[in-house]
Amino acid sequence: MSDTEEPKPTLDPMSARPLYVQLADVISGKIASGELVPDRPIPSENHLADEYGVARLTARRAAQELRERGLIVTVRGKGSFVAEQPPSDAPVEGTPEA
Repeated sequence: MSDTEEPKPTLDPMSARPLYVQLADVISGKIASGELVPDRPIPSENHLADEYGVARLTARRAAQELRERGLIVTVRGKGSFVAEQPPSDAPVEGTPEA
């Protein structure tokens, strides 16, 4: 580990927000910032649990939350990958264009 490495966000166990939501938000932020890029794997549940000091089931629930948000896809036997994101300026289906 180097001194230039950014400190990882800490999760607040005393918060009203569940830990899995906090962890999902951290990973979502990494996806939004480009640190985790589309079609590339996210860290494993075991790695996330170790890195953030949470139970593996908390990491698993965070991954489920990210799947529900459409941010990752999971391939059985391969892992979870960042989903392809539509361009932010693309019109949303079902909305009239200007």
